[in-house]
Amino acid sequence: MAETSKTITGVTVHRAARAASAPRGSGFWVVGAVLVLLMLSSSVPSALYVLYQQKWGLSSGTITVVFALYAVTVLAGLLLFGSLSDTLGRRPVLGAALVLAMVSMALFAGAGGLGLLLAARAVQGLAVGLATGAMGAALLELSPASRPALGAQVNSAGPTVGIGLGGIGAGLLVQFAPAPTALSYLLLVGAFAVTLVGVARMRESAPGAGGRFRGVPHRIHVPAGARGRFTVLVLTIVAVWSVGGFYLSLGPHLALSLLESTNYLVGGATVALLAGAATVAQLMLGRTEALRTAVLGLAGLLAGLGLVLLALGIGSAAVFLVATAVLGGGWGAAFLGSFRALSALADPAHRGELTAAVYVFAYLAMSVPAVLAGMLTNIHGLHRTSVGFMAAVAGVCALALLATLRLAARTRAEGSTA
Repeated sequence: MAETSKTITGVTVHRAARAASAPRGSGFWVVGAVLVLLMLSSSVPSALYVLYQQKWGLSSGTITVVFALYAVTVLAGLLLFGSLSDTLGRRPVLGAALVLAMVSMALFAGAGGLGLLLAARAVQGLAVGLATGAMGAALLELSPASRPALGAQVNSAGPTVGIGLGGIGAGLLVQFAPAPTALSYLLLVGAFAVTLVGVARMRESAPGAGGRFRGVPHRIHVPAGARGRFTVLVLTIVAVWSVGGFYLSLGPHLALSLLESTNYLVGGATVALLAGAATVAQLMLGRTEALRTAVLGLAGLLAGLGLVLLALGIGSAAVFLVATAVLGGGWGAAFLGSFRALSALADPAHRGELTAAVYVFAYLAMSVPAVLAGMLTNIHGLHRTSVGFMAAVAGVCALALLATLRLAARTRAEGSTA
């Protein structure tokens, strides 16, 4: 028994030493792959919602509830376990999140009705919530020394890249491959297994790794001196993620309706177009001042929403696709600018608390309006509900744009006075 214990201990020490000696850059790209895959997997169901509706007779309201459950469980995972990797380490938390992600993919693949679909979405949300803090921190800690800003760039662009790839990839598989409600998820199980091996071999980057989990929820707090600016900037977060929630839940259905198509690739391509345009905007504006980026993004959102309303008014599929691209560019820029400006409102010791508050608004904005839109679709139809929803979000965008312009002017005046 003693020899066995020594052997096990030796293997553990050997693995720990091997992980610690792993190249810094390789760990960075492993975490980047985890981020993209988790976001990719979160958008795959969006391309399948129309198929679920047809196959199981689900209403649009039910579909938005399935979507919202993901946002709620992401938020729960973030608040309960957002700081867990600070004490246990990035590697074990990412490993646990990947195991949960594989479980959720298996549930999706085996789902034959609403019950397992809800369970799969809930487990998936918990996996993403658990991983979010660890991924964000690890990408900053493992950034290549020659490119220290790369971690922030991947943190910003990774979600939109993943969402876009998930939408178009799932659409292709659903349209042209067998077993459309299972194949995408089974492929993701394999991809997550590969990244799990990579996480096990990467170096640990958390300074305080090795502690114990004390079960304390992640604190939500906005510094008193920053609450005025926070209120202004969070309007943009609400507008951005209301649009994102609508497109990820009902966008594919709306696109198929306008195009009068039964090609499921169209639904996935709509999500991919929105996310792809967002990614391009974020890469182009990565070095632009935060408030200016937010203003440009809000202007893009307003233009995109106006074009969506025009497309719905004249029933033009071509205008709708152009509108989606413009909307995506505004979405990416507005989120990047507002998030960067919000992150600067707190000192480093309290930045996690402020970030948690931002995500509360983001996930509530992603889920609650989408559920309301889904319920109203059952009463008024998809077309009328979409018009009302886009008009309401445009009102929020206009208010956020005016408030952000005033904030930028005040910030410039304070800077010149100093």
